[in-house]
Amino acid sequence: MCWEIPVPESVLEVSATDGYTLRVRRHGTPSGPRLILTHGNGFAIDAYYPYWSLLTERFDCFVHDLRNHGWNSLDDDPFRHNVPFFVDDSKRIVREIEKRFGSKPTIGVFHSLSSVVALHQASASNSFDALVLFDPPLFPPGGLPEGIQGIGSRMGASARKRRSRYDSVETFVTSLRRNPGFRRMSREALELFARTTLRPMSNADGYELCCPPHYEAQILEHIFSWTMTVDLAEVRCPVKAIGSDPTVANSFMPSMNLDVLIGLDYDFVPETSHFLQLEEPGICAALTFEFLENHALV
Repeated sequence: MCWEIPVPESVLEVSATDGYTLRVRRHGTPSGPRLILTHGNGFAIDAYYPYWSLLTERFDCFVHDLRNHGWNSLDDDPFRHNVPFFVDDSKRIVREIEKRFGSKPTIGVFHSLSSVVALHQASASNSFDALVLFDPPLFPPGGLPEGIQGIGSRMGASARKRRSRYDSVETFVTSLRRNPGFRRMSREALELFARTTLRPMSNADGYELCCPPHYEAQILEHIFSWTMTVDLAEVRCPVKAIGSDPTVANSFMPSMNLDVLIGLDYDFVPETSHFLQLEEPGICAALTFEFLENHALV
């Protein structure tokens, strides 16, 4: 099976504070509750289609890429590729969707990096009526906060060594299949990931990553400085945290405090990695529905 992303019902261009343009696509059922979905560092929201396609029959889905990812153009200033800009971009997206399509219950569905962005946004505003966060990287593997900055530095150094250009999409798929981090993803999911995170090169044959490795690395090197400043007590809406298998190497926890885990409505998907929405989209969608039904948001 080859996953094909349907043509969106509409495309909304949102102007960021610095003039950068963010492209938001609408899919699904306009009469349903509103979902706003985006992705993790270096990814693209269309790579999550096997997950969010399961939500479109009941929800009004607005999907978008973070700046310098996916459908969005590359800003040649990497210093604007950071969490504060992502937070401001997200605020503007929520406001522009409401301005154009009206006010109604709005649920944010985010993964990894975008979970951190959403928590900073939600702790300072009433942007969302609920949040569903997949594997938010708030607590390091092993639960030792003193080691968290070293993890980010090592991840960033690894990302900087990554190739940015490929002769073909198939070459990139082959590279992904050799990477232990992607071993739980199906061939079809890997192909979709490759197609949605690459773009044709403008001045040569072949393809390049939409988000350059050094942009991705810059986030990894500083992300935990932002996770450690998240104040969960200030988040003003219900939150569901859905993690990867906590017994898998390098999995994150939203907290090591049981009271916080209960307050977040924490759950996890067995035998999945950090890429759980791409590995087990059906289970992830079912957990999303269950949480929103429990809060009368479906």
